[in-house]
Amino acid sequence: MKSVTIARNYAEALFAAGANYGDVLDAVAGAIQADERIATALQSPRVSKAVKGRILERALKGEAPAEFVRFLQAVVRRGRQGLFAEIAQEYQSLLDTKLNRVHAGVTLSSEPDAKAQQQIVDRLTKALGREVRAHFRADPRILGGVVVRVGDRILDGSVRRRLTAIQRRMLTGE
Repeated sequence: MKSVTIARNYAEALFAAGANYGDVLDAVAGAIQADERIATALQSPRVSKAVKGRILERALKGEAPAEFVRFLQAVVRRGRQGLFAEIAQEYQSLLDTKLNRVHAGVTLSSEPDAKAQQQIVDRLTKALGREVRAHFRADPRILGGVVVRVGDRILDGSVRRRLTAIQRRMLTGE
């Protein structure tokens, strides 16, 4: 839990800078997670903090604003480079709040086409009164319908749930 608090503090500091660094922060965190050599170099106590800072500066030259690179270097100077992924996640959370945006996990029995995805997003946006970023996945076990998870709320419109409810009513005689 402590690392989340620390990551949140760094995310808030970057967020206070005013520019939207979400995409570039996600790209840096993703590159570190995707390439073990980068992660090893940034985590290694054998590589000085100054060298780590120069590596970031060279890697991001022309790709990211200088203020952002200085932020990353400050994180490294404080030995918190292992928190880049958590900082990115907390930053996105702050950005979502500012933009009145919510993420929804949408499960369907099969992969939806682009038109169906847009219809679902439009309906969820209207129902929730917020911009919805939907993350789709397929699960044939739900048989049909849709299951939506928004935060800790689950909206289950699956055929499987309906069949289970009917079975329960039949067994209890309701």
